[in-house]
Amino acid sequence: QPQLAESGGGLVQAGDSLRLSCVVSERTFIDYAMGWFRQAPGKEREFVAGMERDTDITFYRDSVKGRFTISKDNAKNTLYLQMNRLKPEDTAVYYCVASGAVPRVSIYGHGIDRWGKGTLVTVSS
Repeated sequence: QPQLAESGGGLVQAGDSLRLSCVVSERTFIDYAMGWFRQAPGKEREFVAGMERDTDITFYRDSVKGRFTISKDNAKNTLYLQMNRLKPEDTAVYYCVASGAVPRVSIYGHGIDRWGKGTLVTVSS
């Protein structure tokens, strides 16, 4: 199973930007579809963004479309989540995830093989 290690979280003000990184083990991008989920205090985990394994096609939850961008650097074995125009409702622990059996991660979180430990993003108003 792949190793995932997130970083880049922090405390920012509304309207600011942050870039999250997820360093993965070798071959992860070849064998696994990747994505980001988040969990706000007192709420369930929810899908944020995904990248298809074979096509690199990206997809997002509606509330982050146009503000967040998922990308990867194969040479650095790193997945990114660029977050712009952050809002207080984006406050959450963000998790990098990997799914091996399907070409894209389930937006419902089904069948995810690996979760990172998460990185906290706090957006103040």
